[in-house]
Amino acid sequence: MQSKLGLDFKKVEYAKGVAANIAGSVQSFVEAYTTVAVERTLCRLMGIDGVDENQVPLPNVVVDHLKDKGVLSDGVLFYIANAMIATGKNPQEIAEAVAAGSLDLSKVSCTDAAKLNQIIKPVVDGSIAKIRARRERREGYLKTIGEGAKPYLYVIVATGNIYEDVVQAEAAARQGADVIAVIRTTGQSLLDYVPYGATTEGFGGTFATQENFKIMRSALDKVGEELGRYIRLCNYCSGLCMPEIAIMGAFEGLDVMLNDALYGILFRDINMQRTLVDQYFSRIINGFAGVIINTGEDNYLTTADAYEEAHTVLASDLINEQLALLAGLKEEQMGLGHAFEMDPMLENGFLYELAQAQMTREIFPKATLKYMPPTKFMTGNIFRGHIQDALFNMIGIWTNQGIQLLGMPTEAIHTPFMSDRFLSIENAKYIFNNMKALGDDVEFKDNGIIKNRAKEVLNNATALLEKIAGEGLFNALEKGMFADVKRPRNGGKGLSGVCQKSDKYMNPFINLLKGNR
Repeated sequence: MQSKLGLDFKKVEYAKGVAANIAGSVQSFVEAYTTVAVERTLCRLMGIDGVDENQVPLPNVVVDHLKDKGVLSDGVLFYIANAMIATGKNPQEIAEAVAAGSLDLSKVSCTDAAKLNQIIKPVVDGSIAKIRARRERREGYLKTIGEGAKPYLYVIVATGNIYEDVVQAEAAARQGADVIAVIRTTGQSLLDYVPYGATTEGFGGTFATQENFKIMRSALDKVGEELGRYIRLCNYCSGLCMPEIAIMGAFEGLDVMLNDALYGILFRDINMQRTLVDQYFSRIINGFAGVIINTGEDNYLTTADAYEEAHTVLASDLINEQLALLAGLKEEQMGLGHAFEMDPMLENGFLYELAQAQMTREIFPKATLKYMPPTKFMTGNIFRGHIQDALFNMIGIWTNQGIQLLGMPTEAIHTPFMSDRFLSIENAKYIFNNMKALGDDVEFKDNGIIKNRAKEVLNNATALLEKIAGEGLFNALEKGMFADVKRPRNGGKGLSGVCQKSDKYMNPFINLLKGNR
């Protein structure tokens, strides 16, 4: 594409090449390790579901059993397949026997790999067919009733009660929302298990569970049919259960998932080794399921200055893109993140924001970019806040963003009321319609503020990537090169759940899901 900003695309390709080298060095580590979350995901792919008498999820029961026996490095599929041959039970019955204490998987007699792959093949194929059917269901809706135009209008519900969330989501859809994000309850990213069943209590959001996904998907399908417009559903497969929540979303037809390679490390102090292994398998699942992943670079600007550190956002986007490509995600499925987060009192701040948004669009031309609203400088002055959101919406339509996370006038005061969402949707729809072709008609001045700013951010991001490549991503995270946050390689939450794969390890889903688009 021709750059409206006069960007040097040779420099862009060079930066992407440096990011690819960073991602490649990480990948060599990722492919040698597994985690308890990955193994629990494989349990779910084998049809294991439900809880034991103590309300512990059965995938956790099986994986913890193997971990306690010191054999998790062989992988859960190795032991489930051997148990299927030895006992004649299906995976669900095997998990129930382990929970009852009547089966020790580590003592089951072992057979050769060919027989193991043969015994699990019908279950593997069945799970893949289930995900494919969900993807095709979405595609059918899009072909028949269609959806809203981009930028998608994205709003949140966050009551803590899934049934109240449904009421609010239906109202938001009728007001014009295209994407409903069910905010996850505070702290769930740090739980090393996924709660079971429908939930009615949560703080600052609602628990992400498979039943809650099913309830909300059903409600949005009904309201979408009523409105004649498909409504996308978003949740969070971040934290200590990344791939597990990804597969639950794939089974229940979610459309968008928060799925960043670095967010959990930087902002939740989750161990970097654990996160980088988990993000790979979660993204393989999301890629096959046709899910758009959202990344969380906007969070950098809540801790660092948005003007001074804009290049760290671009550098992270470039790394996230390369890691996603390694997992088989299409560029169109990448909701790479950036944000309108400069101090509103900064002179010419709007021009800098415009430069950065246009730059991001040009560097990632196929991506469904996720553009975040102002939050850091929102105050109790709801009138100024509504103007800040209007300026943000202007840039969203001007630069052809993919997903517009609508700001609320009461952003800094409370969880939005339905009336707040209505005002935000009305604001965006008015501006998107009134300025629809603005980006096609307006050109930028040579050697002006906007062009110079974009070139400056690209140059600084490239220099940062070169520095990270020299250090390696693990060392860069330890030294705080992103968001001024330092994380130790062997610190943080979840490291005990990481183990190196043995020669017996098996996971056919990786190649099957990556190779079947």
